[in-house]
Amino acid sequence: MKKKIVLVGLGLIGGSLAKALKLSTEHEVLGVDISDETLLDACSCGAIDRKATLQDLEEADMIYLCVYPEEVIRFIEEYGKRLKSDCIVTDTCGIKKQVCRQMNLLQANGNFIFVGGHPMAGKERSGFSASDPSIFVGASYLITPCGAPEWAVEEVSSLAKGMGFGRVVLTTPEKHDQIIAFTSQVPHVLACAYVMSPRCREHQGFSAGSYRDVSRVALINDELWSRLFLDNREALLREIDTLIGNLEKLRDAVAGQEEGELRGLLQAAARIKQEEG
Repeated sequence: MKKKIVLVGLGLIGGSLAKALKLSTEHEVLGVDISDETLLDACSCGAIDRKATLQDLEEADMIYLCVYPEEVIRFIEEYGKRLKSDCIVTDTCGIKKQVCRQMNLLQANGNFIFVGGHPMAGKERSGFSASDPSIFVGASYLITPCGAPEWAVEEVSSLAKGMGFGRVVLTTPEKHDQIIAFTSQVPHVLACAYVMSPRCREHQGFSAGSYRDVSRVALINDELWSRLFLDNREALLREIDTLIGNLEKLRDAVAGQEEGELRGLLQAAARIKQEEG
């Protein structure tokens, strides 16, 4: 059955989801964005059918909130009571514990069904101009059900698979934030710390794959990632402390010229990478 899907926020992720939905489904795909220029671009290239009206929000079968965490909450505070009873609201935020807790409270005053979501894909560039549905091909789509009925979780999962995601992972908000601190947030911290070395300005002609791999995500959206770091600060701080501890072990082995200790650390790292990928 053809559904009415509204995407709020047509940046990199929202724009990519809109394009993917248009490519993979027959649903009506509508957009909301603070930029009229972005909405025009999205309409012109066929990423959305048209700009969503208030009536469209009230009639929507599904709403993707592709905005910052506080804006997710702000949107539901303003429109939550106007959504129909079986409307599925999902988000794309990189943190979940804080968002899910607040959304569960807001559900008590609304009729919508909330399913937390996090597409594990991205680029160094941001904005609608960088949107590309191919970034989802083979990627993971994380879902935190947050008490939603099974049919609603399955609807979000089915659409994700249809858009090309390689697998859907169901998890709790707490586990999501703990693991994301390791897999996503601390690599950005590491990359930023790495390129702040004075040697970075001298790397041309001396660098190859290692520099490129470690520094890639230092081309960062400071507004987005600052908010994500602070919203998930407890889990992120634990991972930063673990990283510092491991760096100190390597440093001490190098400083003490302890080749046996150093080789043992490197072998341990190589073994973990080989076993876990």
